[in-house]
Amino acid sequence: MRVFGLDISIRKAALTPVRANSGWFGIIRESYAGAFQSHVEVDAPRDLLSYSGLYAPVTLIAGDIAKLRLKMTERQASGIWTEVESGSPFLPVLRKPNTYQTRIQFVEFWMLMKILYGNAYILKVRDNRNMVIEMHVLDSERVLPLVAPNGDVYYQISADFLAGLQQGLTVPASEIIHDRMNCLWHPLVGIAPIYAAALSATQGRKIQNNSAKFFENMSRPSGMLTSPNAIDDETALRLKTGWEENYAGGNLGRLAVAGSGLEYKAFTIPAEQAQLIEQLEWTVKDIARALLVPQFMVGGATPSGSSVEAETLRYYTQCLQKYLEQAEACLDDGLALLNTYRTEFDTEGLIRMDSVAQIEVLSKATGGGIMAPNEARYRMGLPPVAGGDTPYLQQQNYSLEALAKRDAQTDPFGNQGPAATPGATPTDEPAPADDAAAKQAQELIEKISKGLQCQ
Repeated sequence: MRVFGLDISIRKAALTPVRANSGWFGIIRESYAGAFQSHVEVDAPRDLLSYSGLYAPVTLIAGDIAKLRLKMTERQASGIWTEVESGSPFLPVLRKPNTYQTRIQFVEFWMLMKILYGNAYILKVRDNRNMVIEMHVLDSERVLPLVAPNGDVYYQISADFLAGLQQGLTVPASEIIHDRMNCLWHPLVGIAPIYAAALSATQGRKIQNNSAKFFENMSRPSGMLTSPNAIDDETALRLKTGWEENYAGGNLGRLAVAGSGLEYKAFTIPAEQAQLIEQLEWTVKDIARALLVPQFMVGGATPSGSSVEAETLRYYTQCLQKYLEQAEACLDDGLALLNTYRTEFDTEGLIRMDSVAQIEVLSKATGGGIMAPNEARYRMGLPPVAGGDTPYLQQQNYSLEALAKRDAQTDPFGNQGPAATPGATPTDEPAPADDAAAKQAQELIEKISKGLQCQ
């Protein structure tokens, strides 16, 4: 069978699945039912995402990474990496990975699969040159890693019409880009952070569901009818049925009349006793902690003594940087780039300073000769100007090489003159000038000085 330009002959019986339940929900179900011996029923994945405390950080990470421009860079002879804007055969697939997704949609879906399932599988499509011309992010629940007896890795893929797969097949690892989260138990199975946040998300959803039912009941808690007298079962059933028919559902708010000492008592714990708001805030913090997202990024307050710029940098270093570095490494390996080429996300759009701080930094960079004026103008979105392509320094600045030559002289500061003899006593009187023009100028200065004194 010929698939994507490669001849594949696989004996499926010899391949061993890495894990029967490769999806994170299967792992959660096993763990909570067995190892943790918990009786709390964890919500299904799609239900968990309906909780804003989980939806917000997941989509935040995926969206922030997707908005960063993906570029191809080349290492110059000087060791500096510069962007390749044309001429590379890999640029088209980076700018338009497939026919139905933009670059932003492609990267966002990639990150969502990785965050939600711990594994992102990208199928490569090649042309007759064996060049990758399309990339398709597959449904992570429909892909299963397989290992052959000799250690070779394969992937079993279900049918995917968008990716051009009319039926399921098994492909070698060379045709799949496998980007995975932390591999806690197997190097081919990444575990999603939702594994650690599932209980908190479930708790948050149940709190909100209970609150919705409470307010749907006109903010009236459930309760019971009590009487100081003994009530037989038939009377109790009659009272219960009559109360629910007349004062429940759409009849909430109607006036109730009770005799024989009947009294209504609410037994649902009030919101202030149940610390409803505090519990919701805790679930949000716990989910954000599992996804390594700073609190202020999901509605919390900015830490005192810090700035938004500093917190954004912390968000990049502790959360986003790992996703970016791993995706870049996966693309470099998946596209089989040479050592002099690499893919790179442009992080300038993420770590953007305010205008005052940006101008201050650029001014110091150009004033210190680090950056050319046109480079600074480009950062500010301004066109280049004539003469702005060269870094500038003050005239009184000397190179280290020139200063080293000066310090190597017998008298680096010139106190003894060029012909000074080592060990001679320096004199403060200047040497007599032999130049006739200099003497005339000195005499003229003396005459002017005497004339001013006479006046």
